[in-house]
Amino acid sequence: MGIVSDAKKATALLRKAVDSRSAVREVRRTLSHLPAHPSHHYRVAVYFADGAVNMYQMRQWYKPLAELARTWPVVVLSRSATGARALLSEDAPPVAFVPTVRDVERFIADQDIRVVLYVNQNTRNFQMFRYGRRWHVFINHGESDKMYMTTNQYKAYDYAFIAGEAARERLERVLWDYDLDRRTIQIGRPQADHYSGALPYTPDERTVVLYAPTWEGDRPSAHYGSIRSHGEALVHALLATGRHRVIYRPHPRSGVVDPAYGDANRRIIAALHAANAADPASAHVFDDGPELGWQLAAADVAIVDISAMVYDRLAADRPLIITRPADPEALIDTNGYLSACEWLDSADAGRIVAETDRVLGDDAAVARLEQWVRHYFGDTTPGAATARFHAAVGRLMDEWDHWHARTLAREDEGDDELDNDEAELDD
Repeated sequence: MGIVSDAKKATALLRKAVDSRSAVREVRRTLSHLPAHPSHHYRVAVYFADGAVNMYQMRQWYKPLAELARTWPVVVLSRSATGARALLSEDAPPVAFVPTVRDVERFIADQDIRVVLYVNQNTRNFQMFRYGRRWHVFINHGESDKMYMTTNQYKAYDYAFIAGEAARERLERVLWDYDLDRRTIQIGRPQADHYSGALPYTPDERTVVLYAPTWEGDRPSAHYGSIRSHGEALVHALLATGRHRVIYRPHPRSGVVDPAYGDANRRIIAALHAANAADPASAHVFDDGPELGWQLAAADVAIVDISAMVYDRLAADRPLIITRPADPEALIDTNGYLSACEWLDSADAGRIVAETDRVLGDDAAVARLEQWVRHYFGDTTPGAATARFHAAVGRLMDEWDHWHARTLAREDEGDDELDNDEAELDD
């Protein structure tokens, strides 16, 4: 078994290397046909060191960044060839392919980048931190109560843009000696102002259920994925009614660690296709597209795992049910919304129809949900989060001007002192 496993790993590594080399050629060919980046043009950079597998972390920021770029030009610093290839093929901001540190140095030396945004905690972020005289800001790729949201890595950034009061309380509970008042800025969820995508079906009387599970996780404490424990049972129960439409949006990494998890994912997809073949009017959806928004707005009820999807749906202020992890070692932060949410145990997955009916008919649950929405995101009036996002960037631009002026003043003072010393030597 060890030899077979090693052979599979070697094959996977070889395939990855070949794809990476191919991606480098494609990226350079694509960029050669695009206009060169104008010098001293960009004020904001998004640093993205990941490959195509984590593009979901970037995609949700495309539209907020496009709007931000109307005031402060934005560029993505892409370190990975597969990531750059994906960015260049999508509706992303302008892309600078900078695979080496020397490439990074050359690009930023030719620009006027004052704010650098980070959507994840890739270890290669550290390579960008070496460049001072600009603000390094963690904006994350979603809001959640996962342990990822309280990592001590927050301290590596000058600032963090956080969603709301719940995020502040979460950080305050966990991080020692972290100046929340100075280093965090609440912006809400600007992505919610830019829901995108068209419905792939014609609405009818069916109850629409979004099932958006996360991946299996790479350690017991992060085993939040429900595809094996809940997914097959709940999807089959919903498909059997004839009065539900399922939108299935699994995490793109589903099955990368556990092949059995990936197999369960494929069985669910096959079941959706079979149901559509038997009844084309059912229009069940397997959704693996880049756009996120229409699913959240269209679903009457959402079933999600402990992940950022909980809070994407929460920002939409619509009913949701959360799967309880089957692994008892999975960490659950019950200080926030998860202390009062609607849980679905794996044993109840087959009874999902009754559970969705109950949640949709519970007016008290709807009222409680609205309170949690305000706690996590503040004002969710359309456009409010975008205004806070722009104001936060504007504040940092003003602070950059302040510190830049102070730096120039100190340098001028140093030059004056040097001139005086030279004059004294001449005397």
